[in-house]
Amino acid sequence: MKRIIREKMLVKYETYLRREEKSRATINKYLCDLRKLMAYAGGKEVGKELVLAYKDKLLTQDGYKVSSINSYLAAANSFFEYMGWLDLKVKTYRVQQEAFCPENKYLSKEEYYRLVKTAKEMGKIRLAMILQTICAMGIRVSELKAVTVEAVRNNSVIIYNKGKIRTVFLPDELRKELLYYISRNGIREGVVFCTASGRAVNRSNVWREMKSLCGKAGVDADKVFPHNLRHLFAVVFYEMGKDIAKLADVLGHSSIETTRGYIKTTGREHRRQLNRMKLVPESAQ
Repeated sequence: MKRIIREKMLVKYETYLRREEKSRATINKYLCDLRKLMAYAGGKEVGKELVLAYKDKLLTQDGYKVSSINSYLAAANSFFEYMGWLDLKVKTYRVQQEAFCPENKYLSKEEYYRLVKTAKEMGKIRLAMILQTICAMGIRVSELKAVTVEAVRNNSVIIYNKGKIRTVFLPDELRKELLYYISRNGIREGVVFCTASGRAVNRSNVWREMKSLCGKAGVDADKVFPHNLRHLFAVVFYEMGKDIAKLADVLGHSSIETTRGYIKTTGREHRRQLNRMKLVPESAQ
């Protein structure tokens, strides 16, 4: 049988991913990435040379970041494994993690405070509460749906994500503000943060609203997105106890290597640390 990727194969593969209990977001990402490979193949039979050429094109012509390319390749390898085309699997690019985070991507605590303050001043109270909930609990924006009235009253949120279950506690001050928000808005039960249609807010809702704060808050838009709030939580949590294993558990990471990417500070802080080491003897001049 010729190895030609067809839409009907992806339908069956989607069913397989669901049975493997992959999250909806992961399934959608894999299918989107595979359709990109399918479009590149253009109806031709997929062989190792074609896959390698695709890998090279993503890097040298399309200009994707290595992390994005590895994501595309992971989707392809997963599909090849499902199909039994093991000889088509390719290696991902190995990346040495940077020791620090670029200044234009690092959201400081002061900038976060300004975003919350600006949201309140603009009358975006729900957004202000969402920012504080994500940042103070260290949860993913997709996990906001687990923040229910019942969970806030019980002072703990049970999160099911990526085949894992974890319990996340609410800081006292956040719980106090959430209870007030719930009472003031007449939310009796269910998910706390919903759209006008009654659905739980999603990443695109929050991302768009966060961007609207940047100008007035005086924060670079490049560093304002939901997941950066989770990174800020990780940095502050780690600085308090230096316990990366515990942080990994709190964030719901299976690998500490993933957690390492969350606790990088800026190049400025990295330079300050190098200077504090004082490993260059003072000059006699």
